[in-house]
Amino acid sequence: MRDRVEMFFDCSSPWTYLAFESLIELNERLDFDIEWRPILVGGLFNTINPSVYAARENPVRQKAAYQKKDLQDWASLKNLVIGLPDPFPVNSVKVMRGAFVAIENKLLVDYARTAFQYYWSQLKDISDDKVIRELVREVGLAEDEFFKKIEEPELKLQLRLNTDELAERGGFGSPTFFLNQHDMYFGNDRVELLRQKLLVN
Repeated sequence: MRDRVEMFFDCSSPWTYLAFESLIELNERLDFDIEWRPILVGGLFNTINPSVYAARENPVRQKAAYQKKDLQDWASLKNLVIGLPDPFPVNSVKVMRGAFVAIENKLLVDYARTAFQYYWSQLKDISDDKVIRELVREVGLAEDEFFKKIEEPELKLQLRLNTDELAERGGFGSPTFFLNQHDMYFGNDRVELLRQKLLVN
């Protein structure tokens, strides 16, 4: 039986960008299936993890400085460019609904990678329809169909259901992984633990 990794993700997180690339790299070395699970991480923060907002309003100066360094160390390790986009945080709801359209068209990896690059590397506002149209064209999706689908109630519901499901399964942020449904890992740096578990399965 093949191992399966679910990745619950939101492109608004730089740590998720790192984890996304790490999981793809791991998948190239090991034999397992990936199920991409788009979420809206702000929905998790609003319902079960409001401490994120409290930390942003009253940051610990030393910790915030270290986190910036840590992020750049990881970006250097993965040969990624991660800057300081504006706005931050960004409203990623349209882009994350669009991830389902990309999944339907078997273009999720190209779509999500481009969304991450646009926001974190090129500092483009991925909440802007003009930027989203550019993204859609770049990955080869049909613009009119894309914008029609992301306004459909069924697709809006699916994003909410994925977000609610993650909370129900014990998740609290992005990126979150589940190996074979029950074994949860949270955070970019846990991909190494996931790798070790896949090796012994």
